[in-house]
Amino acid sequence: MWKDFSFSATVAGFIAVVVSYAGPSLIIFQAASAAHLSHAELSSWIWAISMGAGISAIALSLFFRAPVITAWSTPGAALLVTSLPAYSYPEAIGAFVFAAALIMVIGISGLFDAVMARIPKSIASAMLAGILFRFGAEVFTNFPASPVLVGTLFAAYVVLKRLLPRYAIALVLVLGVGLSAIGGELRFDAFHIELARPVWTTPEFSLAAIIGLGVPLALVTLTGQFLTGVAVLRAFGYGTPSGPLVWSTSALSVVMAPFGSHGINLAAITAAICSGTEANHDAGKRYIAGVALGVIYIIVGLFGATLASLFASLPKELVAAVAGLALLGAIMNGLAGAMNVEREREPALLTFLVTASGMSFLGIGSAFWGLAVGVTAALVLLPRAASQAELSGKVVVTSATR
Repeated sequence: MWKDFSFSATVAGFIAVVVSYAGPSLIIFQAASAAHLSHAELSSWIWAISMGAGISAIALSLFFRAPVITAWSTPGAALLVTSLPAYSYPEAIGAFVFAAALIMVIGISGLFDAVMARIPKSIASAMLAGILFRFGAEVFTNFPASPVLVGTLFAAYVVLKRLLPRYAIALVLVLGVGLSAIGGELRFDAFHIELARPVWTTPEFSLAAIIGLGVPLALVTLTGQFLTGVAVLRAFGYGTPSGPLVWSTSALSVVMAPFGSHGINLAAITAAICSGTEANHDAGKRYIAGVALGVIYIIVGLFGATLASLFASLPKELVAAVAGLALLGAIMNGLAGAMNVEREREPALLTFLVTASGMSFLGIGSAFWGLAVGVTAALVLLPRAASQAELSGKVVVTSATR
């Protein structure tokens, strides 16, 4: 491992952690506030998801020698903002255990692979591009709010990509933090150091909580995280089997659920940051980004909500700009893959548009609906022989927010 170490991969892992805590973690704070959880329960929640994501990222990245980036369920956390207050905290913990166990069974059974193996590569790439699109666009939509910061970071990125392409994102991040400090935009007023104290909550298995919270949580995690997370790996050429990734992270979720974890799973957005050439030009050495990310996650977990608030102190324009610039290469590759096969371009375009729209229907996000629309369009629009060949032969297992 040490001979494969690279500074750029380590920085990619660090940036992925910053993106995770500066954005999606805030949803957890909202859910905890809505459910009136105590500071100790919130700190334990942050500890559980951080430790779970860190341990799984290190273990899986080392075992498969691929950047297996794990995180917690962002759409699941969004679901909890409105659903968590409807149940007691022990009932919610029981629903977390149920959701994780259900996903684990699906991973072990092979059903996940069976479904994923029928998705054409062009549609998978289009879904990835659609999910990442808004992050690239946010570089520019945030410009009016902070023209000096965003404009300087963008100009620096263009120049650094020409002069020092491997370290461009790292240097842009350092520059952004420096400019934010000079401008007094770093918010450290509520910062304090505090070690996390894991709080065990005995699960209570309520049928109402299982149906109203556990089943939807499993569904949005499968479609919004595992589906999209495997897509990222496939889009970057990694043939890591999806089954073990699904059941192993879900098994860890079962263990961490009584401490507050609502689910450990594959990441998507942050996985793209760690899987591209910015992490390392050698695809075989990018797993170091996963190891680095895991180590940082564990450090954050030890301090619970404290370091999460530290990451959240960065200006949102800075986080959006760095994340968007770091994902430009992934967006480019996704669009290229989507349009690569001429006869598949229309289904791929529909997949991209639906996914990029950010729509939500029946509580399920746009990534799933984009995939569903694309596959349906391919079955209808492509010649039968070509469609069958694509859907059962030249395909990849796929899946693409954090």
